Amino acid sequence: MKTLGIALVLTLAPTLSLAMGCNYGKDKQAMSCAAGSTYDADSKSCLPVSS
Repeated sequence: MKTLGIALVLTLAPTLSLAMGCNYGKDKQAMSCAAGSTYDADSKSCLPVSS
């Protein structure tokens, strides 16, 4: 029984650590903006393009 518990913990440990750290250090960014606008990293929003 003890061996089964240790095997289960060793199996799940890497899975849990990867799931918790998958977004570490990543910034959110817009996937796309509407036509005539562009993504501004400072305001983190889409802004109209001025010509």
